[in-house]
Amino acid sequence: MSRIKKTFKKLAGKKETALITYIMAGDPDLATTKTLILEMEKSGADIIELGAPFSDPLADGPTIQKAALRSLENKTSIHDVLQLVADVRKTSQVPLILMTYYNLILKYGEERFVNDAIAAGLDGIILPDLPPEEAETLIRLSKKTNLDMIFLLAPTSTDERIMRVSKLSRGFIYYVSLTGVTGAKLISQNAIGDSLTKIKSMTDKPVAVGFGVSTPDQAAQIALVGADGVIVGSALVKIIEDHIGKPELVPSVATFVRALKQGVLTRSHDQ
Repeated sequence: MSRIKKTFKKLAGKKETALITYIMAGDPDLATTKTLILEMEKSGADIIELGAPFSDPLADGPTIQKAALRSLENKTSIHDVLQLVADVRKTSQVPLILMTYYNLILKYGEERFVNDAIAAGLDGIILPDLPPEEAETLIRLSKKTNLDMIFLLAPTSTDERIMRVSKLSRGFIYYVSLTGVTGAKLISQNAIGDSLTKIKSMTDKPVAVGFGVSTPDQAAQIALVGADGVIVGSALVKIIEDHIGKPELVPSVATFVRALKQGVLTRSHDQ
């Protein structure tokens, strides 16, 4: 059983929603990224997504695009991110997911990537531009391991698409709450709740909601309408951007993560 699956199982037993945080690896540098991972875990993050920078990040809004550019200026590579994961594994077992784009994996080599990811201690991978129909090789390679391939659903997903993603996604299903990019404005939580109800009637896998969640109150709302996980990225990346070169960078991120955790705990308190 993967670390991701174990985490969701443990939290479900307590009727708690997972807090999943996203930051860009190498922004502002890899040493700070490692510190942030460990501090976010201490502050309540249950699962952490690490971006690997790509020059054409089609799913990302301006905030994460700028973070990717800062990381690219540091020449951060997939290999660097996997080395970071291996370094974190010396002191932490927090589930770590790589979120990036398929071109980077294709260039690295799919089999080599899966082998290196497992050796480093990576737990999952999210590739927004790789639909399940085109992911046969990565699905086959990862199925033999504890590396979870996580696929996305959207408000426009058909029943057929929901069934396909439910079958192939491992760890959890990533529900994109809006038809837009990261950092866009969250739509009505009632609409999200309706979508979650439909998806969860067709799968027994956890469903986490991302894109547009930027405040503790919004995290609470998403938890209360039935999400198994709440994903926050752009808001954290913006805090990092605003504090680059300042001693309060890490404490500011930790404070925000603690507030987000209190938000998602609303689910267990109100049920």
